[in-house]
Amino acid sequence: MMTLGSATTVSSAAPAAFFARWADMATWPEWNADTEWVRLDGPFAVGGTGVLKPKGGPKTKFVISALSDRVFTDVSLLMGARLTFHHEVEARTDGGSEVAVTVTLGGPLARLWNVILGKCIAQSLQRDLDALARAAEQATAAAR
Repeated sequence: MMTLGSATTVSSAAPAAFFARWADMATWPEWNADTEWVRLDGPFAVGGTGVLKPKGGPKTKFVISALSDRVFTDVSLLMGARLTFHHEVEARTDGGSEVAVTVTLGGPLARLWNVILGKCIAQSLQRDLDALARAAEQATAAAR
């Protein structure tokens, strides 16, 4: 398995605000600039499945492989490879959060997919995580 990239950010939003954004997959394009649309076919729970459409790419099936009060992991099922986005959220004593995401790629065609996707994912990861933090903060402010 190869790591394509990782990013971290600190936010004033509580961990629950991040999970609310992840669970509302239809809004992912608001903070993920490379995503055209996302559809979750069932509940936001381990084993949940859906389809996403990257901008300029084919529709891709995904599965939620881990979900807890600190972790959200989704795996995109590429032909011959699995693209994994592992998110961890740590509550801070000031009421905010520290969020980290790591993207890995595994499977027999991982090297080919790395050539196709790797550089783009690595370049956009911090940007998208920062945009997610802003979205979580805005949703928190609007709820007050």
